[in-house]
Amino acid sequence: MIKSLDKEKNVRELIAQNKKKTNITSVFEKIIPNLLLSIAIVSILTTIGILFTLITETLAFFKAVPILDFFTGTELKPLGENAKFGVLPLLTGTLISSLIAMFVAIPIGMMSAIYLSEYASEKVRRTLKPILEILAGIPTIVYGFFAFTFVTPLLRSFIPGLEPTNILSPGIVMGIMIIPMVASLSEDAMSSVPNAMREGALALGATKLEVTWKVVIPAAISGIIASFVLGISRAIGETMIVTIASGSSKNFTFDITQSMQTMTAYIVEVTGGEAVAGSTLYYSLYAVAMTLFVFTLLMNLVAQYISRRFREEY
Repeated sequence: MIKSLDKEKNVRELIAQNKKKTNITSVFEKIIPNLLLSIAIVSILTTIGILFTLITETLAFFKAVPILDFFTGTELKPLGENAKFGVLPLLTGTLISSLIAMFVAIPIGMMSAIYLSEYASEKVRRTLKPILEILAGIPTIVYGFFAFTFVTPLLRSFIPGLEPTNILSPGIVMGIMIIPMVASLSEDAMSSVPNAMREGALALGATKLEVTWKVVIPAAISGIIASFVLGISRAIGETMIVTIASGSSKNFTFDITQSMQTMTAYIVEVTGGEAVAGSTLYYSLYAVAMTLFVFTLLMNLVAQYISRRFREEY
């Protein structure tokens, strides 16, 4: 009788403990979703705050400078009495440096991705891929000094007319910096192609190279193109390399041997200068930043569209 009472008491205690645990668990189950929602809302509010700041300050700039003059003007002379705020010299410098970077990054990155995905053994892949991705971890200011102190003097020995600060050198170095992004994303896309497709093509008599170019790359084209677009977006937003190596000349030219300035370099110059808050020069900072934001946003939207439009699911 006593034993049965003790057992009943133990059972009641266990039930009470379980109820307490259940209550605590239910409280956590209610708190965690709200906490995660709050964190997500913080990121959304931060984005809205950035957009609000850019838009309001940009509108203040366009009250002083006509929007048509800003986007079609070929002269950028922000200082002096007859200041001019044409953004085309900055757009030209940004686009040319980004194109040079992609001319470097796309071939090297693609060849690296093809080797890692189709030709390298598992041991070689595990060794080479982390080494390649080390390039992405190097600070951009180091790349900037590398472009200015090593690449530019090296190029001047082959191109006598190359200026000490030019757009060619930082464009090449930006391409080197972007190689890991193009190679890694493209290799991931090609590695996701089922081996059955490779084996089927090989069984039909195709060579390894034919399988790569006619089967694997077309099947992984969405991921490959997305890596290109993301690489361009990364190049457009690069700051320190072009600030150090391309100079601050606001030339509207397509000559890659001359000094040019990009949008990011102009933002650094104005931010580090003596732009008085509320002046037209100060507001031009936000107008250029807004233009840069729109460019990178469009690049990301294009990458997402391509990924969805041409995605192959296996």
